[in-house]
Amino acid sequence: MVATRQSHQAQLPLEFDARLNFLQLTTDQREWLNRAYALCSTDESTEHLNNAIEMVEILADLNFDSESLATAFLTPYFVSGSISLEVVEEHLGSNVSLLLQGVEKMETISTLAHQSSGKVQVDNIRRMLLAMVEDVRAVVIKLAEQICHLRAVKNASEEERVIAAKSAANTFAPLANRLGIGQLKWELEDLSFRYLRPDTYKSIAKKLADKRLDREAYMENMVNLVSQKLADAGIKAQVYGRPKHIYSIYKKMSQKGYEFEQLFDIRAMRIVVDELQDCYGALGIVHTNWKHLNKEFDDYIATPKQNGYQSIHTVVFGPEGKTVEIQIRTEAMHQDAELGVAAHWMYKEGALPGRNSGYEQKISWLRKLLQWQEEVVDATELADELKNQVVEDRVYVFTPKGDIFDLPLGATPLDFAYYIHSNVGHRCIGAKVFGKIVPFTYTLKTGDQVEILTQKNAAPSRDWLNPSLGYIHSSRARSKIHHWFKQLDRDKNLQAGKEILDNQLQKLDLTYKDLEPAIARFNFKELDDLMVAIGAGDVRINQFLNYVQDKPEETPKLKIATKRTKGDKNAVVVDGVGSLMSHMAKCCQPVPGDEIVGYITQGRGIAVHRADCDSFAHITDKHPEREIAVSWSDDVKASYAIDLKIEAHDRQGLIRDISSVLANEKVNVLNMNVQTQDAQNVAMFMMKVEVDDLSATNRLLTKLNQIEGVFDAKRQ
Repeated sequence: MVATRQSHQAQLPLEFDARLNFLQLTTDQREWLNRAYALCSTDESTEHLNNAIEMVEILADLNFDSESLATAFLTPYFVSGSISLEVVEEHLGSNVSLLLQGVEKMETISTLAHQSSGKVQVDNIRRMLLAMVEDVRAVVIKLAEQICHLRAVKNASEEERVIAAKSAANTFAPLANRLGIGQLKWELEDLSFRYLRPDTYKSIAKKLADKRLDREAYMENMVNLVSQKLADAGIKAQVYGRPKHIYSIYKKMSQKGYEFEQLFDIRAMRIVVDELQDCYGALGIVHTNWKHLNKEFDDYIATPKQNGYQSIHTVVFGPEGKTVEIQIRTEAMHQDAELGVAAHWMYKEGALPGRNSGYEQKISWLRKLLQWQEEVVDATELADELKNQVVEDRVYVFTPKGDIFDLPLGATPLDFAYYIHSNVGHRCIGAKVFGKIVPFTYTLKTGDQVEILTQKNAAPSRDWLNPSLGYIHSSRARSKIHHWFKQLDRDKNLQAGKEILDNQLQKLDLTYKDLEPAIARFNFKELDDLMVAIGAGDVRINQFLNYVQDKPEETPKLKIATKRTKGDKNAVVVDGVGSLMSHMAKCCQPVPGDEIVGYITQGRGIAVHRADCDSFAHITDKHPEREIAVSWSDDVKASYAIDLKIEAHDRQGLIRDISSVLANEKVNVLNMNVQTQDAQNVAMFMMKVEVDDLSATNRLLTKLNQIEGVFDAKRQ
């Protein structure tokens, strides 16, 4: 049963200790909160203290751990700038500091709620997704913060209330639902509904209040009857009436066109049992003793909802012929329904068998987003897909083998093909639903069994991107088709740009090495990107070459090249020092030609990272004083190990062709692992190889990508 918090029932004293005394906290939780409070004691803001304790109250009901409660308490102070991450990390450790940063990244959710012009920065959304997957507690803390905000704007202007309510209703409440946190979902929905439809809210609330005493007396009698029947059958169970939420009542009235008096579940109760088999035993007893409505029966245990929710719902005619909705579930299902991912933090490792499966299920959709979001360059597409993944309107379809996929409402067979794999979508030539051919514009329905027909040499059509033709509905499919055409155009532009550049370099007696200083100046990461831009006409070749000829002295790389000394065994020079012990960072595996930076480790010398390495950015955020400038020496003689990943259409002779390229390039293979996905006919190669420098690496990747059937070969 969703708890009604004490803070929501009465005005509590503002003093820190007095407020905490109302919560059932462990000694460890109390100690962490005392330490957090000590850091904020100089901030005398009553508003900050009230919000901080209110967030703790919300998360305490969700049985969150000590670190999460401390983070929740600090959030209002951190957002206002009263406390810094450095102070938090020093006194409460890096975990709380990282959680606060995760909560800060969740602010992108608020941006998405109001986004209409497509100006959201795609990098912000990606950082938010990563934070959600890395530690989902940050999301729940953000949801708690949003509830506090909704409560606080009760007496604010109508405009402020409506903005807050729309944000909660459109994004935060569906997100809480997707993560299975019923306690937060209901309150977010009810508060939003109260501000958006105040007259309707008051009308339903009044009708509930008018019949409350009669309903409570009726339900007390019904609970006693059901409890006695279950006890007589030897089924141990908790039976109680459950609260009805005003928004859920309104939603059912709207969806089914009912008046208030026609609703079946104004009188509602819940049966919580110990074992799964007792759920169906209890159902049998209920249906044996009271007539039930067939159309109002749902077995969400056999077929759980998209967020993992499990329960049996039935409606029976109780005494006096009045309808009563009954939910039947186990204690574990009840905890999962009320707490969702928060239930994951209730148990210590190994205390609850299989606990991780539900947790993983609830955030698997985030991981699916992360698997394809790197292809997206349009922030609007990523924002739309995230919203699409969060909302409840989904359809569930099956492959011929019985695998289930959830898709956005309105999805077509082409959307389904791209959800399976990019390669399946690109080669799709048709689809069957229950064995019958359907057009690409067919709208999939829950329960459809879909078979995708592919052809080896098929390719996407630009007509698929025409929204008026209705071939695709999801932003994911649209993004992948865009990416395919972009890559197709890139290959053509690369060849054209190379020819143009070669001709000009020959005329001016220049080499590719002369271009290196200007590549970064024109915001390109590597030479190939420059060639593509020249081929596409995005860069004027004369302007670029004029810069190369006129201003070579402004580029620090040319100056460094004349001053480098002999490096260490890895051919690395520590600028201003010379040769010191170094090692290549395993996270990014730099090779000569990569732009590099150094990090001073404890006992292992200098760790050399690529300048764009995410891990390096993370560790230097914590210890910026350990960053040091490094560069490649002129006497590069060593070989460098890098990891490659190759994805390809599985076919006969594929390994032979890949091996031939490796042999021709004289690349030493240190190890190789091959995985195949029979359902998608895809092979994935993970290998570690030795290369001499960046140019050799790029040449190898180019030739691997040219192999028939290979649709992605890249460095890890």
